[in-house]
Amino acid sequence: MTTTVATAPGTAPGEPTYRILLVEDDQGDAVLVEELLLDTGLRFELIVHGCLAEARAELAIRPVDCILLDLHLPDASGPAAVTAVRRFAPHTAVVVLTGLSETQAGADAMAAGAQDYLVKGKVEADLMHRTVRYAVYRSQTERAILEAQEARLRAEENARLERGLLPRPILGTSTVTVTTRYLPGSERALLGGDFLDVVEADDGLLHVVVGDVSGHGPDAAALGVCLRIAWRSLVLGGHRGPDLLHLMERILIAERGLQTLFATCALLTFDQAAGTATVHLAGHHDPLLTTAADGTREVPAAHGIALGIAPELRSWPVTVIPLPAAGALTLYTDGLTEGHNGDAAGRLGVEGLLTLIDRLPHTDPAAHVDSVIKEAHALNAGRHSDDLAVLRLDWRRR
Repeated sequence: MTTTVATAPGTAPGEPTYRILLVEDDQGDAVLVEELLLDTGLRFELIVHGCLAEARAELAIRPVDCILLDLHLPDASGPAAVTAVRRFAPHTAVVVLTGLSETQAGADAMAAGAQDYLVKGKVEADLMHRTVRYAVYRSQTERAILEAQEARLRAEENARLERGLLPRPILGTSTVTVTTRYLPGSERALLGGDFLDVVEADDGLLHVVVGDVSGHGPDAAALGVCLRIAWRSLVLGGHRGPDLLHLMERILIAERGLQTLFATCALLTFDQAAGTATVHLAGHHDPLLTTAADGTREVPAAHGIALGIAPELRSWPVTVIPLPAAGALTLYTDGLTEGHNGDAAGRLGVEGLLTLIDRLPHTDPAAHVDSVIKEAHALNAGRHSDDLAVLRLDWRRR
């Protein structure tokens, strides 16, 4: 291998440095290419290797902007050489060097994926200059287009998953105000495994679920969507309490396959006429109750085990919470409490969340929930956080 770093005479100010890999087994031709590059006005770093195997090893260490590829190498020749290079350097500009007698070789090489070709012995400095610059530009443009297409497909996939995780509440005559928020833990994540839903069933009661599938990424998100859809179908089918949780657990076990995913879950049935909330917790947090007189507090509820950990137990005790004439109930996932509490080493936790909720102005429910999430994220100072789902019910009996 030989390496040359050079700024050709007459190089324009601000000219980028092109990192060029020449794959050429003829030392005489390699010297001619280097001399030609020195006459182009380009700022460049030239690395020379004599075969594809050496070129592959070089690219595994550090990428290049352009590959100048001879079509007659000890370990590859013709269009097959281009195909091989495109396989291990798919986003790098490739310019093929052909011989004077190879009239069809350049076209065949471009059909195999090269950006351009040059004929040895007929290349002037200006042509080399334009060819390298345009080949790099086309390669970068193709990559940008590909990344834009992939981003569009991810956005479409994200929208489909989001429709599954964040459905429209099914509400009929209820006067309860429902506020929901969902945020993935990572800015680049599609969605996480948190899920929530609200349904007013034929019995006139408001049924709520908030859950959190362990882990992150597409597997957790897909399982979260599955559990949310299963919950809605089962609730509309008349299933309640431990029976409902048992069926959801069976679905979780069937859908997770060999993975060790589990899910925490909170079920809540809101009876505004009776002034009660019936709660079943499967490894999930206690709900929060907000009133004008007492502020926000955690409502102790009996706890059962998370879904998928010990299916044989099937134990999810019930808690009936008496409700005031007016107030708010909040269910949430641990993404709201596990972030850092400002500069302190500890986590925000439930106590920190309660203080935060009461400290912020109690405007309309949606604005208040948004303020709580924004402040919790600010305290976490941009550190990685878990997925987050919040569901709040506000009521006032007439």
